[in-house]
Amino acid sequence: MKKIKVLIIDDSAVLRNIVNEILSSDTDIEVVGEAKDPFVARELIKKLNPDVITLDVEMPKMDGITFLENLMRLRPMPVVMLSTLTTKGADITLKALELGAIDFIAKPSFEALVENRFSFKNDLLSKVKSAINVDQKNYALAQSLKEEVSNNVLPFHGVKRQNHLIAIGASTGGTEAIKCILLNMPNNCPPIVITQHIPKSFSTRFAERLNNNCTITVHEAKHGQKLKNGNAYIAPGDQHLTVVSKGGALFCLLVDSEPINRHKPAVDVLYNSLIPIANNVQAVLLTGMGQDGAKGMLALKKAGARTIIQDKNSSLIWGMPGSAHAINAHTIQLCLNEISTKLLEYSSLDEIEMKKIANV
Repeated sequence: MKKIKVLIIDDSAVLRNIVNEILSSDTDIEVVGEAKDPFVARELIKKLNPDVITLDVEMPKMDGITFLENLMRLRPMPVVMLSTLTTKGADITLKALELGAIDFIAKPSFEALVENRFSFKNDLLSKVKSAINVDQKNYALAQSLKEEVSNNVLPFHGVKRQNHLIAIGASTGGTEAIKCILLNMPNNCPPIVITQHIPKSFSTRFAERLNNNCTITVHEAKHGQKLKNGNAYIAPGDQHLTVVSKGGALFCLLVDSEPINRHKPAVDVLYNSLIPIANNVQAVLLTGMGQDGAKGMLALKKAGARTIIQDKNSSLIWGMPGSAHAINAHTIQLCLNEISTKLLEYSSLDEIEMKKIANV
């Protein structure tokens, strides 16, 4: 099998050496070059024609965002960002994902890297290998869909059923897919709970950025927070998000337990918490690598929930929704730009109408 050619772009020689050593340890990967800044990188891309780039977000001479913007305009290709675990690093990384970066990996401090080298190695190898599997046609479609739905708030006459709930799970490519859905949502939509695989410092900024751009109010979920119409609640990056029904209302409960499917927060944890109220749930599984959410979605479907997966053509990576499809966990699969409309259509049904089409 042809090796994945990787170019490393980072101003730190120490980090370049570490990343090079990790990537070179995998027989499926060939590190074809290193660049200390975007100007060197530009020439190496022309010369070496890499399949994937790892890109530091903060560099001298030209910052990573400016370089990425130019790259995606002139020569789109899979890019995995290396991001610092800071507020500034989170903002830059989320901007990079908006511009077309495939994924990111949190860049730990040197001390943390010594302690967590094995975890960093697994994440780096996994994300580089996943990046090469992104269909560039799907990437182009995903970018066009983002432009199509931008700030297009849909008309909606309100929820007819008490405690109707939308639950969304996502991973790679999910920050932009979630944004596309929430931008469409009016301020009287059902409450939306979201588990996106993302670090803690990033989940806070992700929620804030969405809140600044959407008509609905977007929060990073807090323990004991009551769910309300016109609001979305995003799982913190270091805790599982669950939902509990109490006294005729729904509340967020955060759980600080072990990772599930190697993830914390995990989509399966959210979905499994909704089984007692499944008849009043719409569960959505968006783009992402791996299998998280598939089994939980199947359990929800069996319990009476309406389950939706993003289709392959509009998914950056059809791992999670594809896994749900493989076990028939979905009620319906939809293109990303159809999901918001279908969620609202179903939310507007009364209980009699809902039962008639529950399995359509």
